[in-house]
Amino acid sequence: MRHLFCVLLAALPLAAAAQASSLTESEAIRRGLARTEVSDLNNALVDAAQANALAARVLPNPTLSYGRDKGRGASPSTEETWLVSQSFDISGRRGLRQEAAEARVEAAYAGNTLRRDEWAAEIRRRFHEALLHQEAARATQTWTERFARVESLVDKLSRAGEASGYDRRRLARERQSADARLQTTQGELERAKERLAALLGSAGQVPDTLVGELLPNTPVAMPDVASVLDQRPDLQALARRAEAADLEGRAAGRGWIPDVTLGVGPKQTDNGISRENATVMTVAIPLPVFDRQQAGQRRAAAEAMQARSEYGLAKSRAEGELRGLQRQLERLTAAAKSYRSKAVAETPELLRIAESAYRGGESSLLELLDAYRGALDTEITALELEWKARQARIEYDLLTGTVTQ
Repeated sequence: MRHLFCVLLAALPLAAAAQASSLTESEAIRRGLARTEVSDLNNALVDAAQANALAARVLPNPTLSYGRDKGRGASPSTEETWLVSQSFDISGRRGLRQEAAEARVEAAYAGNTLRRDEWAAEIRRRFHEALLHQEAARATQTWTERFARVESLVDKLSRAGEASGYDRRRLARERQSADARLQTTQGELERAKERLAALLGSAGQVPDTLVGELLPNTPVAMPDVASVLDQRPDLQALARRAEAADLEGRAAGRGWIPDVTLGVGPKQTDNGISRENATVMTVAIPLPVFDRQQAGQRRAAAEAMQARSEYGLAKSRAEGELRGLQRQLERLTAAAKSYRSKAVAETPELLRIAESAYRGGESSLLELLDAYRGALDTEITALELEWKARQARIEYDLLTGTVTQ
């Protein structure tokens, strides 16, 4: 029994480790994009556009009419007429409107791609924001753990009569400040994790650990700006909107050509003595005297002008953003790498020198604590540089339509 109890105790850490959850950036993106709300929103917008395209393809319904005319006099006669009428588009407006509706379906698909990319970029921002706070919390935790080493040094010097009461009180105050800073950092981490979990559709179920690198890779070379911008979904949507407006304008421009309505049906005449049957054919053509779709033509021209203007402005802005992000990303990535390889790499040696100097009585406790604070500030600065480079990379990937780890 005692042996079984020991086995269970040994298994507890393994069970806790199995329950601990970790999350990578790619898994976060997959889970966020797999949400039902995301697919439902995309499907709803496309379905609405496809419904308009279906409406543009459907012919108008035929009309069934009935007429009865009863005469008066010595030998009255009664006429009954059944008529089925159907209007026909001879101007080609229906075909143009159908093409316009199909172009708006393509614009809806492009809009879905844009929303999907923006949602993925937002997930990546929240993931790396949480990763930043996680690494900052680890650095702060390491800072607080170093006080155990300082307390050991102060205790030894105190027993030897070389440490003052001021040193002990100053150390206690510094430790309190460290604990407060650690609590603040951990609070920011918990908030960032909750915000990330909300984007993934799992509010309240935050991951224990985020796995990834803050510092991104630098793009190998500047991509061809023209080809990149041509693939941008927002510009594609604007282009399809302009195309649809042009087609609708062409359809409205044929407003002077009326639809023709043809009717056919039987006619029966009963004069009380005999019955006569005949076939009636009708042709109806509205006269485009007043309404020749002038308002529709003008509205379509204005919409096409608006879409093209927005396209031109968005394209020029995107081109400048792309070139600027490329240069900013190169500089931030280089600065982060250089800072970590130089300033952060020197931290262990600086701490060793500071501890040796304090142990040998060559420096004061304040100087040792200052070295510890400097080590923490150096690590936080390195993390912030890497976070800024990652932010630039996320914006760069969104602008170019790519996702990199």
